[in-house]
Amino acid sequence: MTFQVTILGSGSALPQPGRHFSSQLLTAGHECFLIDCGEGTQYRLLEQKFRPSRLRAIFISHLHGDHYFGLFGLLNTLSLGKRTEELYLFGPKGLGDILTEVFRHSSTRLSYPLHYHDLDADNPGPIWSTPTLTIHTLTLRHRVPCTGFVFREKSRARRIIKEKITLDMTYEHMRLLKEGQDVYDKEGKLLYTYEEYTLAPPKPRSYAYCSDTAYLPDLVPYLQDVDLLYHEATFLDDLTERANKTFHSTAAQAARIAEQSNIGKLLIGHLSSRYLDSDASLLEARSVFPNTFMAAEGVTFEIAAQ
Repeated sequence: MTFQVTILGSGSALPQPGRHFSSQLLTAGHECFLIDCGEGTQYRLLEQKFRPSRLRAIFISHLHGDHYFGLFGLLNTLSLGKRTEELYLFGPKGLGDILTEVFRHSSTRLSYPLHYHDLDADNPGPIWSTPTLTIHTLTLRHRVPCTGFVFREKSRARRIIKEKITLDMTYEHMRLLKEGQDVYDKEGKLLYTYEEYTLAPPKPRSYAYCSDTAYLPDLVPYLQDVDLLYHEATFLDDLTERANKTFHSTAAQAARIAEQSNIGKLLIGHLSSRYLDSDASLLEARSVFPNTFMAAEGVTFEIAAQ
């Protein structure tokens, strides 16, 4: 199953050539999810030759414009395209009221059911489950309530070794083996052991998205062993005081979170517009956590099955 993240936008509050406002596309098998929706996101989706109608859900981290001002246009475009399939939207308290006012004043009536769910940034935990994923929230520390997200692949069944299938092996036998159970006959005689007839499933994969946040070591227990982590890195370490005042992180701080969490790979982004390129940020983060990469526009990061 495909499990990948495509960076649509990784900029911060001010527009800058080559950097777009925050947005990411997460694909898990046939399910597609949008994480944040900064201004112009629907154009970024078109550039990726992705049909927005494939989206199943949208997750908004907080109500700063660079993370959700593209939402109104995208929702309207889906309606103009005559979407009928329901869409799920998860966001901070207040977003539902904003959407209601925008739709009321623009006389917008969506062609599809939009299921909106308020997120309580102070009470993290599971918020949704799909056939392939579970989604949990994280409490981030920013100037407004801000939520992070962890997407975890559900465990899959064990795999039958085709070469070991026998003519007298029934569907029920194979079902039990896939569930990791040995198979016995009616007299209690052992017929098949799951260890001999099946292979362990791939390790469930995971992705965590930590939007705007001050350096927050409290996140570490919730990020343990995540395969891929996105963490904002607005400033360099010489501006730590500035980062503290604005409730943002430095590249080195993002890397320390990654190191302490024993993650597989770190993506950094949301760089301040004062940095014309990302070289210094990447170098600073890699000095702490070598397996760090820039969340650059248009790049897709695949989380491989193990």
